[in-house]
Amino acid sequence: MRCEKLKSGIWECYDEGPRDPITNKRNQIRRRGKTKNEAKEKVNAEINSLKDGYNKRVGKALTFNDVAEEWLKVYSVSGVKDNTIRSRLCSLKILNSYLRNTKIANINSRTLQNILFEMNDKKYSMSAMENVKVTAGMIFKYAEMNKFIRDNPIKFVSVPRKRLTIEEIENSKIEESYLERDELEIFLNTTIKDGLPMDQERFFLMAFTGMRVGEVCALKWNDINFETNEIRITKTMYMPNTNMHQYKLTPPKTKKAIRTIDVDEDIMKMLKKHKTHQAKIRLSTKKLFDDYHDKNFVFCRDNGYPFCQRNVYDRITSVLKKSGLKKIGGPHILRHTHITLLVEAGVDLKTIMDRVGHEDSKTTYNIYTHVTEKMKKDAQTKMKNRFGDLMELSILPKKNTGM
Repeated sequence: MRCEKLKSGIWECYDEGPRDPITNKRNQIRRRGKTKNEAKEKVNAEINSLKDGYNKRVGKALTFNDVAEEWLKVYSVSGVKDNTIRSRLCSLKILNSYLRNTKIANINSRTLQNILFEMNDKKYSMSAMENVKVTAGMIFKYAEMNKFIRDNPIKFVSVPRKRLTIEEIENSKIEESYLERDELEIFLNTTIKDGLPMDQERFFLMAFTGMRVGEVCALKWNDINFETNEIRITKTMYMPNTNMHQYKLTPPKTKKAIRTIDVDEDIMKMLKKHKTHQAKIRLSTKKLFDDYHDKNFVFCRDNGYPFCQRNVYDRITSVLKKSGLKKIGGPHILRHTHITLLVEAGVDLKTIMDRVGHEDSKTTYNIYTHVTEKMKKDAQTKMKNRFGDLMELSILPKKNTGM
């Protein structure tokens, strides 16, 4: 390393660094400092960073959006679901509104933390902020792997947590996420009395199988075995912008979601009846549609195209309101209700998770624990009602035995 003192009194040192990884040209590193040692340390620090493989020149040239586009190409062919890619694109849009033209090497933890603070101030949901952090983490991990940056700045960033008020804590009861037995009876009776065509079939199926709404929308007749009373679940519905002509059938998110479930005989009889009715409708409507979509869907429109998840969500919400029940929820309220029915029937947690296609679900565990505890309390109440008079004998005074 060579060093010299400039006329200004500042020291300048320079040395040969690693050759440029792209052009293979020599790379002389020059740094200045108030003292000779300071200038030397700056040169050595830069050379060490280059030896570590960090390509500062490339990092200084690439913008956040440049790297994000590269990452997205790789991520899109990694086997993730279309819904997941769509979610990542939403997060990327938010990130680009702050970072699009910022050099990737100049982005630090403070910058990313301030983005989340601003999102919090703008009342973004917790899930939106968490998705932004996860997406940013993937992009910066890609940049780190390719030596555009030395460290991933997302490691030190936290999603702002909203502190629950006393009212929110009191109102956020787990019972609100499912229907009690008497509530389920009211809901199903309302479905029969005031529901639209296919409401009864879809809602009974969901309540007594725990199927996800996307799985119900994607269900085909060849997935149903009427001889063994089983349903094979292998796919889910993806319908961007609720456009029936743009639907896709995609594999479930996890291997555990691919499953075969036993179905009650009465539910299967209901589906058989629905199949017969659907065949009659198909004969009369097929002639009306030049582009009739004959793909064997269990639940479909008059033109053969499947329904989107939003349609089922709206129908469940509508029936809940008509039933007079105060609980408001989407399709998952029936899925959660099915879990409670299994718990009350004495089914163990592992079997329940296998049936609903969960590998690790906090919600399923919480419902299982809550209902189990409730059953224990109910058991004690039943004991009290049945044998309370015997228990009261325990407080009677003992006879004097002379001892």
